Amino acid sequence: MRRLFFFIGLLTIALGTALPVFAQNPKAIDLWPGEIPGGLTEPTGEEKDMSKPADNLVGGKPLIRLGNVSKPTLTVYRPRSSKAADTTVLVCPGGGYTILALDLEGTEVCEWLNSIGVTAVLLKYRVPTRTGDTNHVAPLQDAQRAMGLLRQSDARLQVPTNHIGVIGFSAGGHLAANLSNARQRQYAEVDAADRRSSQPDFVILIHPGYLVTKENPEKIAPELAIGSSTPPTFIAMTQDDPVKVENALFYFLALKKAGIPSELHVYPTGGHGYGLRRTEHFVTTWPDRAADWMRSRKLLREK
Repeated sequence: MRRLFFFIGLLTIALGTALPVFAQNPKAIDLWPGEIPGGLTEPTGEEKDMSKPADNLVGGKPLIRLGNVSKPTLTVYRPRSSKAADTTVLVCPGGGYTILALDLEGTEVCEWLNSIGVTAVLLKYRVPTRTGDTNHVAPLQDAQRAMGLLRQSDARLQVPTNHIGVIGFSAGGHLAANLSNARQRQYAEVDAADRRSSQPDFVILIHPGYLVTKENPEKIAPELAIGSSTPPTFIAMTQDDPVKVENALFYFLALKKAGIPSELHVYPTGGHGYGLRRTEHFVTTWPDRAADWMRSRKLLREK
């Protein structure tokens, strides 16, 4: 019996070291200390998973489609100290600015970032788009506020500030690109965090949308003023993406024209909205390519 308990103890220790940091149940932190700017605070209904039984699976599994988000938050996921690098990444899930793919392009991404030693911060931004907010200013306000808080890194957050980047998927990719190109904050200063730079140090865009205009897919969306201060960018997308691969192609060409160090991966198949769930499509190996890119930019801890 003693031997049995001994082996159970060893197994518990082994499993404990293998479990992701999510076992700690990190707490969400309110993004805004008081009134949310823009007058876009009205709930559109109960915040909940909007998934339906008939909705498609991704990688053979369901996903959380979080809707009616009127109270934006940040949640910090920390890597184990033995792997930790001096890098933090703000995670922006996609969902067409209608919902947030909270696990597929949120918590699962945080888990992956932790596995390569990066501190991940999940941004739950306001959706769906409110009436009159055709340029998605409310999500941009949330992202800019989040970046200022990360750079300030107060007692509630305590994240590495040497390198702070952003990763975005689909509409979250547009949000990440918008954040990286915005020169001014889209709201009045709230506190000292808003005096910090809201531009990320680097950007990762996975099957991004809305980067080009509907009328002319060769023309960059007007709010994305790419210039010399745009951060280095990694982009991955598929040729058969229904959102249109032109988003990635012409955004990359604009970055190249501006002299921004960037990397583009275009895969023939895989569609849209795959997150990190591996399938037979090689586009789902993008996390390996992104980690290589981060390693090349000295953003990961040396092995």
